[in-house]
Amino acid sequence: MAGKTGSTASTYSPSPATRKKKRVSSTADWVRPDNRTFYQCRPAYLRTGAVSTAAGSAYAEFGNTKVIVSVFGPRESKKAMMYSDTGRLNCDVSYTTFATPGRGQGSDNKELSSMLHKALEGVIILESFPKTTVDVFALVLESGGSDLPVVISCASLALADAGILLYDLVAAVSVSCLGKNLVIDPVSEEESYQDGSLMITWMPSRNEVTQLAVTGGWSTPKFHEAMELCLGACSKLGEVMRSCLKDVVTDSKE
Repeated sequence: MAGKTGSTASTYSPSPATRKKKRVSSTADWVRPDNRTFYQCRPAYLRTGAVSTAAGSAYAEFGNTKVIVSVFGPRESKKAMMYSDTGRLNCDVSYTTFATPGRGQGSDNKELSSMLHKALEGVIILESFPKTTVDVFALVLESGGSDLPVVISCASLALADAGILLYDLVAAVSVSCLGKNLVIDPVSEEESYQDGSLMITWMPSRNEVTQLAVTGGWSTPKFHEAMELCLGACSKLGEVMRSCLKDVVTDSKE
C-alpha cells in the first residue's frame, strides 16, 4: 500500500478533562520556545508510502522533528531457529549527518534502536510470519526534540502500511519536567534543561502500555500527572494516526 495523507498538519493534545486538573505554577509566565502552552503538542503531519522501494513506509513531521521509516520483509531469517514458531523483528535508528549541528551518528543510536524494538515487539503478531524477519529502519532527518516518540509512532504507521499484522497501532508521547512545570512533547531546548523525562508508548484501542521510559527523579504526584498527560495525548495521537490510514484507503478507492 502506498499513498499520501495529511496535506495539513493535525493537532493533538491531552483531553480537556485532563487539563482541567492541572494547577498553574509560580513560573507560569515562562514561555515555551515555540509559544505552545505547557500541555499543547506540536502539530503532526503524517503520511504513508514515503519510500516506494520499501514494503511499507511512513513520514512524520512534528514541529521541527522530521522522521522517515522504511519497513522491509518479512524475509527469510538467517538467525531464526529451525523450529521457531515466531518471526523476528530487527530495528535500527540512525540520524542524518545534518539532523542536528554536531550530532552526526551518535553513540546512543544503539540504545534508541533497542527502545524502538521494545516499543514495537508487543504490537506485532510475530506468529504471523514464522522463521522470517521484519526490518524496521528509522532515519531522523531533523532532530527537533522528542525524537524517539516520533520515531516510534512513525514506525507503527510504516508497519501498518507494509501490511504487517498488528494487535493495534502504537502511539508515543513524552513529557519533560522543568522545575515545577510539566511540558508535553518537548523540543530540543526544553530537553536540554529538563530535570526528568517520561515517555509512554501505548496501544489506544487495547488500552495497553508497551513501554514506559523514565529518567530523573519524580515525586509520586508529578509522576501520576505526567502519566495522565501522556496517555491523554497518546489517545488523541492515535486518532490522528488512524485517520491517516483511513485517508490512504479512501484515496486508493478513488
